[in-house]
Amino acid sequence: MKKIIITIILVLMLTISIILIANSNKKENSNLTKLKVAEVTHSIFYAPQYLAIEKGYFEEEGLDIELILTPGVNK
Repeated sequence: MKKIIITIILVLMLTISIILIANSNKKENSNLTKLKVAEVTHSIFYAPQYLAIEKGYFEEEGLDIELILTPGVNK
């Protein structure tokens, strides 16, 4: 009986800690500066930018990047 109670308490503590960690991550993301970046085409030349976004380098610097695809100058 004691093992069951201890197991239940440990599971509840683990669940609560996961919820608290998830909430703290949301608060950190709210402090990011939102920035829209326009690109004319999806190209290999933008690969470093895509990689930096996926690896979270911009978020480490406090930027929330939103990529926007825009038409070129000929349109």
